[in-house]
Amino acid sequence: MTSTPDRPALPALLGGEPAFPAGLPLTRVRVPDRAALLARLGAVLDSGQLTNGPTVAELEEGAAELLDVPHVVAVSNCTAGLMLVLQAAGVGGGRPVVMPGFTFSATAHAAHWAGGAPVFAEAREQDITLDPADAAARLAAADRPAALMATHVYGTPCQTERLQEVADAAGVPLVYDSAHGFGSRRGGVPVGGFGLAEVFSMSPTKVAVAGEGGLVATRDAALARTLRIARDYGNPGDYDTLFPGLNARMSELHAAVGLNWLAGLPGRVAHRGALAAAFGSAVAGLPGLRLALPEPGDVSTFKDLTLILDAEVFGLSAEESARALKAEGIDSRRYFHPPVQRQRAYAHLGQAENLPVTDRLAGSVLTVPMWTQMDAATMRRTADAVVRIQSHADRLGAVLR
Repeated sequence: MTSTPDRPALPALLGGEPAFPAGLPLTRVRVPDRAALLARLGAVLDSGQLTNGPTVAELEEGAAELLDVPHVVAVSNCTAGLMLVLQAAGVGGGRPVVMPGFTFSATAHAAHWAGGAPVFAEAREQDITLDPADAAARLAAADRPAALMATHVYGTPCQTERLQEVADAAGVPLVYDSAHGFGSRRGGVPVGGFGLAEVFSMSPTKVAVAGEGGLVATRDAALARTLRIARDYGNPGDYDTLFPGLNARMSELHAAVGLNWLAGLPGRVAHRGALAAAFGSAVAGLPGLRLALPEPGDVSTFKDLTLILDAEVFGLSAEESARALKAEGIDSRRYFHPPVQRQRAYAHLGQAENLPVTDRLAGSVLTVPMWTQMDAATMRRTADAVVRIQSHADRLGAVLR
């Protein structure tokens, strides 16, 4: 069937040609400057020192410069970093830690393992980050709250100014799960220096990659000193441990990989922003579809390019749209569905029914492929597939239901 301006060609589920017959994965990692990386790895192996060496220190210094913060502590992963920050901040004894329900489960896991009790708060309608007003209300209702946590979802910066006011009013530390945010900016300020600490991920799906690893950024010198001890079992160097720490060191090999990704990071973030803008332009005007976007003046890493679908208006639910995209060869994910308060790990808290906005948004999200080296033509073909699917939503609905 030939497409027309009013009726695009048939989607694959209705007999059309798939947009990507060979498949389009959600993420694809391509290591930059492999020769430089191999030289770094070789130097580490030649040194015979695989932990607690100069490569980790070099990564910390480079990250601190990019983030414009005085202290960065490298750790084995973002979750461990969050756990150690919360422990150092005095979370424990089952005291409440207010956090978004719309986040990756590791946010809640970190609070749990640090001895806190997650209390979930609503998401903002506009960008799905933590709603400061709802967080304030839940802090006020909590018995001796221990901390406030927020997540820069998809790399979209939170309402940092308002959240700091909320935390200060409640007398609790503010800790950011910044797993997605290395390279994001709130106004002209790099994400990394807000709150007591911000913890980044360097896992393979992120914009800056170490294979596995995390970075804790902070302006608090005492916290940084504590974290350097905490990541090594709580051992200050004489094996007389000061507190129950973790084996949360980043290896020299992972640090070498991470260093390789720091060079050119702002340019890669800018490219991802351009891809997101191109996708947004291509789907502009589609009924029932909007993107999770940062506020004007903010910069997102677009770690994930996520659609928010109004099923009644779009014509298909997020789940049905995912199945239609799969037929086009396009991978997708429901980031984040179900929200954490509805996951089985936290059912015992009895908070599943308390977040109607979060529930609605989580039921509406669908993340489509985007990676740093993706070209504009691939992004456009992905957008065109979404347009085809929506344009034939009436017929697709009969097939998918």
